[in-house]
Amino acid sequence: MRIDLHIHTAPRSACSHLGLSELIQRVKQIKLDGICLTEHHVVWDRGDAAKLAEEGEIKVFRGNEFTTNQGDVLVFGFDKDIKELLTIQELREEVKKADGFMIAAHPFRGFKTFGINQLQMTVEQACRRKVFDFVDAIEIGNGKLSDDENDMARKVAETLGLPGTGGSDAHRIDEVGKWVTVFENDIHNEQELLEELKAVRFSVSKTDTNG
Repeated sequence: MRIDLHIHTAPRSACSHLGLSELIQRVKQIKLDGICLTEHHVVWDRGDAAKLAEEGEIKVFRGNEFTTNQGDVLVFGFDKDIKELLTIQELREEVKKADGFMIAAHPFRGFKTFGINQLQMTVEQACRRKVFDFVDAIEIGNGKLSDDENDMARKVAETLGLPGTGGSDAHRIDEVGKWVTVFENDIHNEQELLEELKAVRFSVSKTDTNG
């Protein structure tokens, strides 16, 4: 089951230019099995997400992307709508109470500007980022990052023994589905999504979305 775990829509995410109708059309065009709406500090209303899923005839799951003092984190299984900036420790405590799941989002964004070689950061040094002490997984396939950035995230995940996820981080229609998380089992609701994430019954795939 191919799910894009990282999507932003307009107007809920101010930085996004992706409308709901075109998102639905694109999902069907590239034959995704489901999407996760992970707006910035905005949790979709459960009823609104269910309505979108029914009208679009697609599977829609809710998440959230939080900005912390240690970088951005995707959160699942956590319905609390928190607008203020939290430390990574505070977010972890909140999500742990809800029995949720945290993913370090695009942890090495910026290497496309400076280049990994220029930064001279080894995998061992990269593993020391504090955010990795507080998350359950690392996003190793992000549609807006370079191959080098994603590769560094993959190496760090492997070194730390953390699972890796994939998502497009789409803000435009052409970005949807570039990276996906491929789940072994069918997922019908958010509780099942959470269970599959925690059980690490998934892999990551880069998708050709030009077809």
